[in-house]
Amino acid sequence: MKNPSRWLLVLALVLAAINLRPGITSFAPLIERIAEELSLSRSVISLTTALPVLLMGLLAPLAPRLAVRFGLERTISLCLGLIGLALLLRLFGRSAPVLIGTAAMVGAGIAVAGPLLSGFIKRYFLDQMGKTAAYYSLSMAVGGTVGVVLTAPAAELLGQRWTWGLALWAVPAMLALLIWWRLPNQPEPAVESRAGLPWREPRAWLVSIYFALQAGLFYALATWLVARYHEAGFSLLQSNAFFSGFMLIGLPSAFIMPWLAQRFGRRHLLMSCCGILATVCLLVIAWLPQVNPLLICMLLGVALNGTFSMSLVLPMYEASTPLAVSRLTAMMLCTGYCLACFTPVLTGLGRDIAGDYRQPFFVLATMSAAMSLLALRLAPRRDLAAASTR
Repeated sequence: MKNPSRWLLVLALVLAAINLRPGITSFAPLIERIAEELSLSRSVISLTTALPVLLMGLLAPLAPRLAVRFGLERTISLCLGLIGLALLLRLFGRSAPVLIGTAAMVGAGIAVAGPLLSGFIKRYFLDQMGKTAAYYSLSMAVGGTVGVVLTAPAAELLGQRWTWGLALWAVPAMLALLIWWRLPNQPEPAVESRAGLPWREPRAWLVSIYFALQAGLFYALATWLVARYHEAGFSLLQSNAFFSGFMLIGLPSAFIMPWLAQRFGRRHLLMSCCGILATVCLLVIAWLPQVNPLLICMLLGVALNGTFSMSLVLPMYEASTPLAVSRLTAMMLCTGYCLACFTPVLTGLGRDIAGDYRQPFFVLATMSAAMSLLALRLAPRRDLAAASTR
């Protein structure tokens, strides 16, 4: 296949993006049950979320190098295969080493695939970058959401076997692998293979720190939001419903926000407003959890999915070539996830020390406030804006 059709490229992008989150978020509805059955502390069980996030940061710089050596499309295919294998191994997950080991494998696959998918968009969809990025972020949000919403019911249908509920997500990963293996593998230009990550660029650091704050908030909430509402007196069924609302409402937000940012050119203001909304919601969850919990969680989902989707498209507007986009994205993910991975663990540790979730969630609210201020520093540069319109 020499010239893949546009629909096949879109299908490949959507399927790959869907598989970047269920391997992590599928733990959320089962985390308390797994901790009790395996007699694990909250700090240890939170490694199922924290470790893949850490690896998503540490291994992200490898992505451009692997793309130069093996080709962008083939490297993404191998990553999808690794994610699918890890999820299949969760069939044998009734031990902490297997759970944590498969979490590491999932994190490694996501670490390399994530930056390369941004470059894939820059390569094949330059004329429709904003619209395609919206589909990309929406697909990722769909994957994260279905991982939360369907895992517990699937485990129930499969005879109370939570290992089967976790392993179920190997199916879409293998489907995506079949599609990606059909794509032609294009080598990267030799002139670009010598460049490194943009560690010396201040603008790249602003993008990276912003991403770290929003990612840290998301993964802390993916791990502990259900537990916070359960502690506040709601049943596990109710608490999971609130978390499902948090994830589901993010689907339209993940699609609309990048489109609005491109349409009106004010993405930094949108990002700041989303941060302010998230701050208010987190303060309510920390101190007044009985106040409209479903509405608060849905507003929080709009805010954080909006900031996430807009942060994903930032490198596409900041860099000029597919591999340069992959390099900036790799730096953003490396810095962001290496910092963000600590928030689930520290939130769980803070709960163990304080005895409840009020203080840890107040700290999360201060992180959101800092994110709002940082967003104002990310106004589009005039030279970049002019280049994007040419």
